[in-house]
Amino acid sequence: MSLSRRRFGQAVVASAAVGAGVASLPRAAAAATAQGNTAYLMSYFTESPNFDGADYGLHLAVSRDGLNWTPLNQNNPVATPTEGTRGLRDPFVFRTNDGTFVVLATDLRGTDFSLSSQYLHVWDSTDLTELTGYRRLRMHTMTDTHTWAPTAFWDAARGAYGIVYSANTDDGDVFLVNHTSDFRTVSPPQVFFSPGFPVLDGDVVVDGSTTYLYYKNLSDGRTYGARSATGAPNSFTTYTGGLLQGNAMEAPLLLRTNEGGWRLWADSFSPVNAVYYAWRTTNISGDGWTPLNQRDYTPPLNAKHGSMVGITDAEYDALVARWGLPGWVRLKSFNFPDRFVRHADFTARLDAYPFDPYQDQMWRMVPGLADPSGVSFESLNYPDHYLRQLDSVVRLDPDDGSGGLRADATFHQTPGLADASWSSFRSHADATRYLRHSGYVLRVDPVGGSSSATDRQDATFRVTP
Repeated sequence: MSLSRRRFGQAVVASAAVGAGVASLPRAAAAATAQGNTAYLMSYFTESPNFDGADYGLHLAVSRDGLNWTPLNQNNPVATPTEGTRGLRDPFVFRTNDGTFVVLATDLRGTDFSLSSQYLHVWDSTDLTELTGYRRLRMHTMTDTHTWAPTAFWDAARGAYGIVYSANTDDGDVFLVNHTSDFRTVSPPQVFFSPGFPVLDGDVVVDGSTTYLYYKNLSDGRTYGARSATGAPNSFTTYTGGLLQGNAMEAPLLLRTNEGGWRLWADSFSPVNAVYYAWRTTNISGDGWTPLNQRDYTPPLNAKHGSMVGITDAEYDALVARWGLPGWVRLKSFNFPDRFVRHADFTARLDAYPFDPYQDQMWRMVPGLADPSGVSFESLNYPDHYLRQLDSVVRLDPDDGSGGLRADATFHQTPGLADASWSSFRSHADATRYLRHSGYVLRVDPVGGSSSATDRQDATFRVTP
């Protein structure tokens, strides 16, 4: 059947008897499953300014606190689409009513946003240690209409799941929804949200009897929240003011925390700059979002437009056992938390993330070259090259085997001088001196109890993947 973009509501899309035979848990069992979550999983794809870090496969990371994230599989993809564009963006991991997972993603490799696909990539998984049943799911039959940034929710009134996504119809940029019982066949698309201005990147979360939709307003670049008492198409009313950090936002990600509060994440608006911002609130029904300091959270390296979901201890342990933890670390500045220690022209400095080559910030934290009770920092992309101090300035030099270099390249990790939950690094060669930054250049200088608060902050870092 031929279908114009304007007449999308009459599309015939492999429809099923949606709601019939849906595998689901009773509400009490589903709630018990959610209450058992003690950790978090994040899905994403990766990009960096010069595309050195671009990878359009499914990436996963884990976190105990939902703030500081550890990439799995060395930040390599755990699955890559084999059909359509053979790449994905905007992966969304959703726990279904039977406790297993489904993964949905945009069918687009790279940044040619003029390309349009009628499909989403889909995988099934019991615990995300294996992904099975890969397929593409056709959402509509319109031409020149994209199917971007999927999210999903359980629509109790319909007894079916709703899959919501961004689409550019003749009536503008709106959200469409298809309903499904099995993520294999879907009902015809309907307009889900069309507020009279263009919208992009919706995320839907059901809390009790209220369905929340957070979205980007393309007219002003801000993130807004809308809500509905039914979750039905065209029933949402915007109830928050526009949230903004940086120049503009996209890809809002609404997370109900395991502890009972809420967080909202969003990307910076840039095709390649992978910068996340975050807010928190204890009352999702209000408009009291508080921005988080970037000191409080660290997204996975080069992560773009992801999703987050609560997981259990057993699921966390299984994911780590299956995919492995990184063999490298990064050093994040305490008082400039958007900056990381990196080398450039063999000089050590702090630069704002993201940058390329992104590997310049990745270090193997090895036993100290002069004292194994200490640590040395070996460059990931320049093996056998280490951070060392020379005349108080820190640089990257090869290990020449000399005692002097090895002493200069050895540090002793201590509780952070500005925050004991972070770290400071005392020089092995001179116990009065610490690794610190000054003018964004790394140095080894005297820092002690009588030093200023700024000096102590300059010498404090988070060791993070």
